[in-house]
Amino acid sequence: MTTSPPVRQIRDLSGLLDHASHVLATRMSAAFTELGITPRAYCVLFHAMEAERTQIQLAELADLDKTTMVVTVDELEKAGLAERRPSAVDRRARIISVTEAGERAVEQGTAIADRVHRDVLEALPEGERTAFVAALTRLVGGPLAEPVESERAVRRARRSRG
Repeated sequence: MTTSPPVRQIRDLSGLLDHASHVLATRMSAAFTELGITPRAYCVLFHAMEAERTQIQLAELADLDKTTMVVTVDELEKAGLAERRPSAVDRRARIISVTEAGERAVEQGTAIADRVHRDVLEALPEGERTAFVAALTRLVGGPLAEPVESERAVRRARRSRG
């Protein structure tokens, strides 16, 4: 007996978003090699410049687990881009302070990130760019804002460590 394959009624958003995210991450990683840091390191520096934040707060903003955050800050300190210092409010917490070299890296990194994003968006007709970003922003601010509880753990896609 021959069975016909199932036919999807709605486009596979999971596959599209996963693929787009992976390819964009590889483009971003490749682009950041010219600066000598990873997109992850740039993200931590960027958020550390916005406000005085603890290592834990930055890990949350950058969506990093504790171990990855420690390794990232170690790399930033070794490169002279950031330094840990005690929090004035909680001596147990560490504030990540961006150095002058780190500020220059953020400025250059912002130009790199903007260029990569602009290159991707320019693949769309001009009239669709704003609508696409607005729609995606609404989705991640609404129904895709937070993960839902599931009996089975959902593994996150591996991200390029480049």
